[in-house]
Amino acid sequence: RAPRIYTRTGDSGFSSTFTGERRPKGDRIFEALGATDELSSAIGLAGEFSSEKGHTFVDQLHKVQCMLQDVGSNLATPLSSAREAHRKRTSFSEKPVLELEQWIDNYSEQLPPLRAFILPSGGRSSAALHFSRAVCRRAERCVVPLVQAGEADPNVAKYLNRLSDYLFVLARYAAMKEGKEEKIYIKPEP
Repeated sequence: RAPRIYTRTGDSGFSSTFTGERRPKGDRIFEALGATDELSSAIGLAGEFSSEKGHTFVDQLHKVQCMLQDVGSNLATPLSSAREAHRKRTSFSEKPVLELEQWIDNYSEQLPPLRAFILPSGGRSSAALHFSRAVCRRAERCVVPLVQAGEADPNVAKYLNRLSDYLFVLARYAAMKEGKEEKIYIKPEP
């Protein structure tokens, strides 16, 4: 018999970290975990739209989703209550940050120069990537206080910061490859 998906352990408004510590579901760790999960879902949607258009970067988006699982593991392991075994198992290195920088540079070299503010647009793939970027910024805002409090690895915040840049560049790249127009900001007349 398959295990049940529900456990009832969170019915009273508390949940457990990876270290076994029980905290209220409104705790900033769970806010950060939720925002990161939402980000992975948004990227999954963007990946599906991009796959329909035959974009070759879809595998990179899948890799990013896997990295976000590692981000979540690090966030779910507050350093204030983690034993060394926990820290070792959920550490987050700078290597994924550097990989994102390589991807950003690669796509940026292929894009026309940015001359105006770009509005989320450029077809479904591009717009979904822009939406993912906005969700990424919120996840980053949730993670930064945890890093500043010494509860999460600084590389997690760096990764999210770089990821939003990657998603922006990728949105522009998707629009270009699909031949879709990017809408730009035009100041309304007074």
